[in-house]
Amino acid sequence: MMSQIPLDPSKVTPKNIDKEILRAAIIAELDAINLYEQLAVMTKDKHVKDVFMDIAREEKTHVGEFQTMLLKLDTEQVKELEEGRKEVEEMLEK
Repeated sequence: MMSQIPLDPSKVTPKNIDKEILRAAIIAELDAINLYEQLAVMTKDKHVKDVFMDIAREEKTHVGEFQTMLLKLDTEQVKELEEGRKEVEEMLEK
């Protein structure tokens, strides 16, 4: 589980710091989603399960918010995401 920011700000250029901060936030949210969904599977209590799954969904929303901001700042990321989408779609057509 992530408890520290996985980057050294002194090694990131001022131009890229916001992109790196957003990526760290996305990593933290994905980690939280994984944790909450795993805990939901482990419990036998429906109410506890429902709470964990609800919170996991909220974390997914946070991923979307951070990703939206990242894509506004990083045009290369936009291009590469589109390339990845195309590659997978081509593979699925075969």
